[in-house]
Amino acid sequence: MVIPTADTSLDVGDSFEVRVFGEADLSGVYRIGVQGEINFPLAGEIKVAGLDPQTIAKRIAERLAQGMLRNPQVSVFVKEQTSKKVYILGQVTKPGTFTYTPSMNVVEAITIAGGFTPLAAKNDTTLTRSENGKKSTVKIPVEDIGQGRARNVYLQPGDIISVPERIF
Repeated sequence: MVIPTADTSLDVGDSFEVRVFGEADLSGVYRIGVQGEINFPLAGEIKVAGLDPQTIAKRIAERLAQGMLRNPQVSVFVKEQTSKKVYILGQVTKPGTFTYTPSMNVVEAITIAGGFTPLAAKNDTTLTRSENGKKSTVKIPVEDIGQGRARNVYLQPGDIISVPERIF
């Protein structure tokens, strides 16, 4: 399994903040609509689904430059990515489905799920990922990561973390 770079692309339902330097009236928070678009002042409807924040900022700046602004400086900051989930099962305090955030790693995900239960086999935790239609599962030594003996692993949307019960 390849350790990926963080997936920062946005999709339907995700929200982000746009800041236009020197144009406070154009700055604000936007949610991507069901057609994958936002309606931006002075630029109209802009398709942004599937794009990363830098590309969205560039697209908004290009549209604003076609209108009334000269050389607009646009920044985009992700607020919420509800379109992407990770799943945490087994011996954690609150197993369930959680919203993926850019650069999320295994330790962070387990922390969001309330941490390990006393019965957790921490170093037998597994990560299951689907890539190109193939599922692969690898063992993640989370206890070793916490003690600095192993590297943390970045997650991707759709990843499944499973924490088994330890054998006494």
